[in-house]
Amino acid sequence: MKPEAVEHLDRAGEYLVKARNLLDVLHYNDDAGRAAYLAALHAAQALIFERTGQLASSHGGVNSQFNLLTRGDPRVDSELRRFLPHAYDLKAVADYEAGPGAVVPLERVEAAIMTARRFIEVVSALLP
Repeated sequence: MKPEAVEHLDRAGEYLVKARNLLDVLHYNDDAGRAAYLAALHAAQALIFERTGQLASSHGGVNSQFNLLTRGDPRVDSELRRFLPHAYDLKAVADYEAGPGAVVPLERVEAAIMTARRFIEVVSALLP
């Protein structure tokens, strides 16, 4: 595997641990949701770099490239294909929103962390 892909996959694992700790230890739902998103984003970047030698330059670009590179692969189900744009909403709430409506429910963060873990596992299986 290319060193840059390894670095992104390692970073994905770090963000996954961070997400779990932010939720379990500090009870920071918003930050845990952001970290779950970033875990999947880095895993996707690992796959993109391994297959193309380049990184996508935007969040939307990562999602598009990931879906293009995994099209037709039965290991990447529809939940994983939709995860990046849905989890980006968690990042957006943590980064940009304020007020009483700007809270991510615990159940949504728990689901995001579980899906991010599976996302990383699947991407790892797709890499050499």
